[in-house]
Amino acid sequence: MAEPDERVAAIYFDDIEKLGIWPETHTWVYEKRWLEQFIEGVLASRIIESTHFGAFRSAAATRGVIYLPTTSYIEMNEWTLPAPRAHTYASLVKQEKDHGRYERDKAFIRGGIWKGFLSRYRESNWMHKRMLGLSGRLHALPAAERSEELTALLYQAQANDAYWHGLFGGLYLPHLRRAVYNAIVGLEKRLDQLAPRPALQRLDADLDGVPEIFLHNHLLQAVMRENADGAVIELDSYSLQHNFGDTLAKREEHYYRKLTLGEQAHAQSGGIASAHDRVRLKHAISPQDVEADTRPRALFLDTWAADPAGPGEGPRYQPESTPEALAVTFRAQLAQGPLHKRIALRDNRITVSYRFAAALTGRFDTQLNIAMPSADGFLGRYVHEGSIPGGFGQPIELPSVTALALEDAVLGGTLEVLCSPPARISGRPHHTVSQSEDGFEKVMQAVSLDLSWAVGEDTTELVVALEVRRQASR
Repeated sequence: MAEPDERVAAIYFDDIEKLGIWPETHTWVYEKRWLEQFIEGVLASRIIESTHFGAFRSAAATRGVIYLPTTSYIEMNEWTLPAPRAHTYASLVKQEKDHGRYERDKAFIRGGIWKGFLSRYRESNWMHKRMLGLSGRLHALPAAERSEELTALLYQAQANDAYWHGLFGGLYLPHLRRAVYNAIVGLEKRLDQLAPRPALQRLDADLDGVPEIFLHNHLLQAVMRENADGAVIELDSYSLQHNFGDTLAKREEHYYRKLTLGEQAHAQSGGIASAHDRVRLKHAISPQDVEADTRPRALFLDTWAADPAGPGEGPRYQPESTPEALAVTFRAQLAQGPLHKRIALRDNRITVSYRFAAALTGRFDTQLNIAMPSADGFLGRYVHEGSIPGGFGQPIELPSVTALALEDAVLGGTLEVLCSPPARISGRPHHTVSQSEDGFEKVMQAVSLDLSWAVGEDTTELVVALEVRRQASR
């Protein structure tokens, strides 16, 4: 207890969404005048003197030593847990509430730690380690070259909202990730001008024990992980400052259990309903919408089927050495013979070629998961042979394609898919399901294009190229 003449402080802070953005708070805070009454009450009090914390701290002696834990608010500690453990945690919290112990013991029922998001979401960890790698390169420059512009780009790449996921979107919101990658690609471009890298690098950038191969020139960069997929996990355009490989796989989430409960009414006496407890649907959600992906989302993710009418499976690639500076080769041993995959950069084009052994017959597919900023908005569209088969948010089926352009006015550029021989292309939007303050919603993460060919004894090579172009200035 403080002595009668001792000065004590009460510190109040809150995040801005509680003052009008959180559901029902606009009515409560403004129309019912809570904020106005609170401020007037503080100012009218005879015993309260309002001041900044720094001013009080400089005038008052400390009363002890306290070290704050590396933690976050309690919901964040739940969101960072993998779904099975989050189920267990939620059951524990409910048990403690049912027995009337939760308010007493909640300081000790913490859940996970914030960095669990980096372990749980490979996409978050990749983005984080890319940022850290560029931070190291920036700080290795002579002090005179570490400009305010470069530092600002690094700080923009560290905007934390894109790295975690919970009720408020975070990693699941493409525009947040896109802003981080915009800064990452822009910073990398400028660092390469000051301290050039080799055109081909092999390193374990994300520290997961599997090396990545970086190919880059002054216009493009392609990154491949040295695993069985042999796919492109990042494709950067330095002129557009954009990563076309920036997408998100579907995975199990703890809050999907709420979808079986339907609309809920949570009446609370003397307060408002918590946004964390709401179950509302902004979009119709089917079981398929929340079914986890069995393979990653990437570019040039391949499938081989010996029976053209049957299901296929991914070739298991092994990297091969190559003497070329801007190309890498993978090899897969199929039952009928070897398959070679070569990925090369030249100017504004990435070209992927597949060479088949003479005995190979069947069906070959490759999937392109392409991040386009317009998503399902009206500024993005497909263009094929002078016609527009649809926007990115619509499914398309094209039986024979040599060239398909993806035009995006938000991006300010075009990505053209070039095929030789012609491919059958099926396109559809790739959505994930997340929860927000307004309810469960489907968010478009990428355009998913499946390119397919019938492979016969006369098929020796398939070639797919992606060419990036800026829109001409008007």
